[in-house]
This record gives sequence, C-alpha cells and structure tokens, in this order.
Amino acid sequence: MAKKPNPKRKTKKKLPRPKLTRAQIASIYQHLQTLDPAPETELNFVNPYTLVVAVALSAQATDVGVNKATKELFKIVDTPEKMLALGEEKLISHIKTIGLYKTKAKNVIAAAQRLVDVYGGIVPEDRDALESLPGVGRKTANVVLNVAFSHPTMAVDTHIFRVSNRTGMAPGKDPLEVELNLLKVTPEEYAMHAHHWLILHGRYTCVARTPKCFNCAIEKICKFKDKTKPVGA
Repeated sequence: MAKKPNPKRKTKKKLPRPKLTRAQIASIYQHLQTLDPAPETELNFVNPYTLVVAVALSAQATDVGVNKATKELFKIVDTPEKMLALGEEKLISHIKTIGLYKTKAKNVIAAAQRLVDVYGGIVPEDRDALESLPGVGRKTANVVLNVAFSHPTMAVDTHIFRVSNRTGMAPGKDPLEVELNLLKVTPEEYAMHAHHWLILHGRYTCVARTPKCFNCAIEKICKFKDKTKPVGA
C-alpha cells in the first residue's frame, strides 16, 4: 500500500548547480575586490529612512535619475514624519521625472504612515518587517539590511541576475533562486560587499546587450559562450 504524503514535511527546494567551482567563484570575487576594495551603493541617502525611499524609487529607474529627483527632496525630508507632512502631491513634484512616479508616491506615503504607526518612525532591522512596507519588496529589503545595517545579504536585481547566470557562478530561473545560490557559494570573506561588486560589474562591464568581455577582469573564468571582442578584432 502506497504511503500517504505527509503534509507537514517540507521539501527543500533544489537549486540549479553552479557551473563554476568554489575556487573559481572565490577568484571572481578576488578580482572584483581588487578593482574596487570598498564598493558602495550609487544611490544618495542620508540615513536608513532615506535609503528605503531611494531604493523603492529606483525600481525601473536609474540611480542617476533617482539621485537627481531626491537631491532637493532629502534636504527637507529625512524622516517618515516629515514625509507625511510633505504630502503626496508635493512629493510628486519632486519625483515626477522618475518612471511610475504616481504609484511610487502613493507607496512612499503609505510606507511612511506604517513606519510611524507600527514602528515609531524607525526603520526596522528585519526583512519581514521591511517587506511589510508598501512598495518594499525582497530586493529593497536586502539592500537596506546590507547598506544600513551591515547584513551580508544578496539584493538580486537585473544586473546580478544576468551576471550570475552568464558566468555560471549562481544560475537560477528567478531572482530568489539566484539569491539563494549566491548565498550558498559566496565565501564568507566576500559576503558583505558581494552584491555591490556584482551589480557594478553588470552595470559597467557585463552589460545586457553587448558585454565588454574584451575588457573584463573575470573573462577567463566566466562560462559565457558568446564572448565579445573589441571592434575590429
């Protein structure tokens, strides 16, 4: 007689197997560390709260565009209470150059209200609490935990997703798979800055359409098949 499935038993999700060895992955981080020993986010912020706002605004927008929009905003707003006092309409006047600005403005105001009502105006150092804020997803929460609170998290955006799959260091069909794979294979000594290195590499070298393989520090390690050559080579 066949055994009945046990609903209480949770099966661990099997992650795609990396195409690189742990030594090769460590070598990738070593190369990226040499290029930029202490990488930082390119978003401008003044405290954990303004970081939450900046990262939430950066969805489907460039860091440069967000920084331009928040330059004057963060001079007058640096707490949830001040954001509520500013109000949605005035907030829109600051961020209307950013994509989806109306939806983002509503979320920023709603998040400020929740921070005041539930957390006493303090940004919580907890992923679930951060994700409970309107407009804050797992990626934003991971960025805040890493940058504001020094947690060794992996904030997987389109750049990290691309680099992880192209190189073969942490393949995955969705951001969560890539995140879990990266956490599994990243050596502890590189964990704190890992997501910054991978973002910057994807933003400036391993770009989407035509990666600059000919000017890549990890080109010999990477498993990407369609590597590019300099024009005229």
